Amino acid sequence: MSEKMLVTQALDERDLLVKKINDKIQKMQVVDTKKHNEIKTITTHVSVEEFGDNAMSAYQQILDLIDRYQRIDAAIVASNASTMIKTSYGEYTVAGAIALRNRLKDSGIYDDKADFEGLLIKRMEHQYNISVEYAESKNKMLETQAETMRLSILGKDSKVKDAKPLEVVDAYIKENTTEIIDPLESQKKAQELKEKKDVLLSELDTQIKVSNATTMVEF
Repeated sequence: MSEKMLVTQALDERDLLVKKINDKIQKMQVVDTKKHNEIKTITTHVSVEEFGDNAMSAYQQILDLIDRYQRIDAAIVASNASTMIKTSYGEYTVAGAIALRNRLKDSGIYDDKADFEGLLIKRMEHQYNISVEYAESKNKMLETQAETMRLSILGKDSKVKDAKPLEVVDAYIKENTTEIIDPLESQKKAQELKEKKDVLLSELDTQIKVSNATTMVEF
């Protein structure tokens, strides 16, 4: 006879079954010893017949629990593969949503090398910061050079000198200023990616929970 329950209940029972099965496996005793001239087993202190019955019962209980686990797990997998959820960035099956969420969080089967959006954000930010630091350093050096040129042209008492030669210095600065080349507007793109990732993760978490709390599975 088949059973029905919400996915949330199925997930809870599946987790409980993992603990229960492992506990029963650890506690089961299917092999013991006894002296030839004694009736009871040495470790469990029961008759050979009773020990055999207990061993068979423990073994069968574990097999039954494993079978139940498999049926519940299969029902959850089937449900996740067919149930759809909606986000502001598109529709996904629950299975696809879980996989996407895990990838973005570097969890489950994924590591940090699969968080492509996160890696892209870090790369753009790193390159931007390095370029800004480099440009600022070069332009600071350029300004120092320009000041030296001004002093050389005008001397210390610049008020009594003709300022026109300073146009040479201005032209030198203009030609040698280091500029940031950022055709993608990387900081803007990085921020957009961050916002999309945060929103999508929040929506995925919410929609997966809602789906699990409202979807029935049968096994």
